[in-house]
Amino acid sequence: MAFLEWLTKRRKRLSNMTRAELRRQELLLEKDRTQLVKKISKLAKEKQELFGRGAEEKTPEIRRMLAQEFELRTTEQLMLARQLNIRSKEMMTVSRLRMLRENADRAGTSTKLGLISETDMLKLSKLIESDAVKAEVYQERLDELLAIGASVDEGAASLSEAGQTVMNVWEKMDAGVISDKNEAFDEADRSVRERHAAAEE
Repeated sequence: MAFLEWLTKRRKRLSNMTRAELRRQELLLEKDRTQLVKKISKLAKEKQELFGRGAEEKTPEIRRMLAQEFELRTTEQLMLARQLNIRSKEMMTVSRLRMLRENADRAGTSTKLGLISETDMLKLSKLIESDAVKAEVYQERLDELLAIGASVDEGAASLSEAGQTVMNVWEKMDAGVISDKNEAFDEADRSVRERHAAAEE
């Protein structure tokens, strides 16, 4: 079932679900997303092997075959990447609603979130289905629609400064600035700890 139908036509809409029901949906999406990541990683590994074989192979016919296999896996990888982008946005939506539900339950407010109108649902579904809208951009639009901004812990709502330091270390590894994985991990771990310590002061 398309996510739009799930959001708008289910017997029980997302905005009316309990915290436990939202958590179940979140876990299902997380499982699906994990499977997609594994498939994409497997294809990436297969492509590396094909490329290596092609580099060593001197027979043109075999090289053409390997090039075709490489292209097929790339196409499949791109299709799975689009699915992963959609699943990530779907999971983000459910996670945000669960957090809002938890806050509402703690505050003892209405059993209905009442934060997402049908128009908002339509807007979200279009953003979810659009390949051009990446998870980061969708996250911003979702937060705007839910109007949660600062009401949700920054670490859950977006990539915090601590999270960004990990991204920076990965970028250094990509650029060859850091080649040792253990050294990279230590730097990332230290940076995240320092950011958390600074935030608590």
